[in-house]
Amino acid sequence: MKTVRRLIYRQIASHVGMVAAGFSALFFFIDFVDEMQRVGKKGYTLMDAVWACTLEQGAHFYDLFPIALLIGAIIALARMAQTSEFTILRTGGLGPGRALGLLAVLGVAGAVFVAVLGDWVVPWTEQHITIHRAKVSDKNGLNLGHGGAWLRERRDDASNGAHNVTVNVGQADGHGHLGLIRIFEFDRKGRLLRRISAQSGEIESAKGAQGIKGSIWHLQGVTDTVWHNQEMLSEEAVLKANQLIVESEIASLDWFSSLTPMVVAASVLPPETMSTSALWRYTEHLANNAQAAQRYEIEFWKKAFYPLVCLVMVGLALPFAYLHARSGGMSLKIFGGIMLGISFVLINHISSHLGLLHHWQPWLAAVAPSIVYLLLSLSAFVWLVRYR
Repeated sequence: MKTVRRLIYRQIASHVGMVAAGFSALFFFIDFVDEMQRVGKKGYTLMDAVWACTLEQGAHFYDLFPIALLIGAIIALARMAQTSEFTILRTGGLGPGRALGLLAVLGVAGAVFVAVLGDWVVPWTEQHITIHRAKVSDKNGLNLGHGGAWLRERRDDASNGAHNVTVNVGQADGHGHLGLIRIFEFDRKGRLLRRISAQSGEIESAKGAQGIKGSIWHLQGVTDTVWHNQEMLSEEAVLKANQLIVESEIASLDWFSSLTPMVVAASVLPPETMSTSALWRYTEHLANNAQAAQRYEIEFWKKAFYPLVCLVMVGLALPFAYLHARSGGMSLKIFGGIMLGISFVLINHISSHLGLLHHWQPWLAAVAPSIVYLLLSLSAFVWLVRYR
């Protein structure tokens, strides 16, 4: 059995490696042509372009590995069927259940590999490529859109009681340096209490007075505007209009927030730069502060279930080992299997967008295509074993 396992795994691994290398070379060339448009602008050199293309290979390999696994497994198993190697293995005692178990182990190994890529390699490469592109962008830092990035937190302290804080960040560079910061504090009735505008700021981790984890925002170029509620002032103070609105210019200000650096980074960086655990913590933060979290919930479930795609791919490839070369049309069948796998990848990507549009359950939008195609592959496998 060890010899059979080594034979099948070696055949599949070699073909998967060749397909993955071909895809990586193709996408490296495409990315390099695109990066050449930036060479010579703002000190962007040829080595910067090569480094950017190298970083982009992490996300490309993460997306393409299941397809490479499918194509490599189909070619390897179909070739073994054409040369009658798999027929000899079946005659020697390799039953359908054992063959399914062998490929299931290979699919689990691929799933672990994809999980490691998605949780460690891809977030690191995506963060660095985002920061790298921000350095040569015409804008000052990351592109946060016209409205910037919005964050929200709820506070309950002795001075102001229960109130809400909304933060808007207009610029960021991915290293904790922010620009065009606006902070709005509202009381429990939704009345504006304070507005802080800052030209720039930096974030560092800190703990509050009660041991609450958060961050200290070191703000520069601050305009601090305070609105005093008439209910909190005496009758004489109400008569003085200059005491209702107090505005002051401050060179620097340290502002404590319960927003951790991870939450701030998640709001200014794309979801692709986040690991599964970071996505989970960020969705919890959004839900606790009454913000829309469905987009990040779908991204979380999609990343959590994505390694299972490898099991679906080896399941789709297994029926090709039971095809008969003498019946003809083997090349067409292989092409059909590859197209079926590519259709699964497309549907898997589209389902997340459909789930966001139609407000489906996030976990259902993420796992439904995998379940459907896995059942389809197992049904084809059972039909071939019983009737062919």
